[in-house]
Amino acid sequence: MARIGLLGGTFNPPHIAHLVCAQEALVQLGLERVLLVPVAVPPHKVIEREPGVAHRVAMCDAAVAGDERLAVSRADVEREGPSYTVDLLRALGADDDLTFIVGGDMAHSLPAWRDPEGVLALAGIAVAEREGVRRAEISERLAGLAGAAERVCFLDMPRLDISSSLIRRRVAAGLPVRYLVSDAVAGYIERNGLYRIEPSYAEG
Repeated sequence: MARIGLLGGTFNPPHIAHLVCAQEALVQLGLERVLLVPVAVPPHKVIEREPGVAHRVAMCDAAVAGDERLAVSRADVEREGPSYTVDLLRALGADDDLTFIVGGDMAHSLPAWRDPEGVLALAGIAVAEREGVRRAEISERLAGLAGAAERVCFLDMPRLDISSSLIRRRVAAGLPVRYLVSDAVAGYIERNGLYRIEPSYAEG
């Protein structure tokens, strides 16, 4: 049974902080591989400047190319309906020892997820969060969930203030995104004209 990490997200686009998070989970948790899992339809938010799920998956493929420790799972984009974590984990089955990797804010909201105790029964939860009082808050928040004490752990994440929305804004403004995303992702965005603001023309 392989120890596999799952890093879900819209990845619109995937950036360096995503890859650092995946690497830290690999090293700190002793995982054999981390899979980026692009979501098809997030249940609680609209994907801004959505280029299409095929482009988001292709950018994930580009981001992990050349690193055999990382791969991309299409398990969610090949399913129908909203991307609930418990449904994704059920679809993946129990052949591997799964760890779902989340940020601190997402972990704090775990009690509001669909069937959070079902999630904990199917996978461990690794919270990428810096040291400090925040961890105590998250642990207290999750204490009422069956399995949380055994199935939730924390990993140290360097602070990288990079977001997909920042990348999209920079591309739209014509600013470089090199070193914020991998060269392969930057090239894909450029070749496909993603995130550019279409010119507007005044009549008359």
